[in-house]
Order: sequence, then structure tokens, then C-alpha cells
Amino acid sequence: MDENPASSSRTSVLFVCLGNICRSPLAEGVFRHLVEQEGLADRFDIDSAGTGAWHVGERSDARSTLVAEQHGIELDSRARQVVLEDFERFDYIIAMDHDNLRTLQRMSEANGSGAHIELLRMYEPERDGDEVPDPYYGGASGFENVYKMVKRSCRGLLKQLRAA
Repeated sequence: MDENPASSSRTSVLFVCLGNICRSPLAEGVFRHLVEQEGLADRFDIDSAGTGAWHVGERSDARSTLVAEQHGIELDSRARQVVLEDFERFDYIIAMDHDNLRTLQRMSEANGSGAHIELLRMYEPERDGDEVPDPYYGGASGFENVYKMVKRSCRGLLKQLRAA
């Protein structure tokens, strides 16, 4: 990826949750799938990360992987933690909830980043909230609900980025 996103014709998007094993890899996979369906893979760099380091190097939670597979989406990333360089590498850093948003904003202030740091659900039309809840401690239905939120939000994000 180009070190300076402003000099690139590609748009770079980083999805962020706490541990990078449930929500953010699902958002990465869904967004990548939508981009590929639209024939726009050459216009985007897409990744995910966590604000915490508990799961670095691990694959996505099996429940996230399963719900993605049930919708024809492959999750092949490994968990990693957000690093300061991400604020220079990515045009958009998309948080799943307010706690992670605040952490990202603090990191950005320390770095002087020009990245857009926002909540994913801000792109969801007719949303009933602004956070993607963490399904980690719940059952399978929580992962399906998160998938639906993420898909609606990723569609809105892609629509907005295509228009920009």
C-alpha cells in the first residue's frame, strides 16, 4: 500500500473493534465482498485491527467465520493491533463502538492524523443505534444480527465512498 494515501487513487479503509476477532474482521470481509461484487477491488485497500492486543495473530472467532461463510464471505485475516502508522496509511478508520472510537481519536490526536475516524453505523440508513454490539459473549443469533448491521452499514459506506 502507498505510504501516503493522499497521493494514491486508492481509498484505504481500516475497520476497528476491541480484539479484532469478531466485528472488525466481519466488517472487513463484508466490505471486501461488496467492493469485489461491484468490480472495484482495484480502488480500495481494506484491513481490520483491534485496539487491544489480546488476540494478535489469531483467526476470526469461529462464530464470525461461520456467519460470514453462511453468506458467501470468506474471513481470512489474522488479528492485529492498531498501530500509529495506521493513522497515516488509512483514509478512513471505522470504529464499531464509542469506546473504540474514543481510543482511536486519542491515538489520532497524538499522531496528528488526517484520517476520517468514524463509527461504522453512521453509514447505515435508518439505523436504530450507532454502535455495532460486541457479540462475543452471546449466542449465534448475536453474530447474525451483527452481520446484518455490518452489511447495511458497509453498503452505505461504499455508496458514500463511490460518490466522493
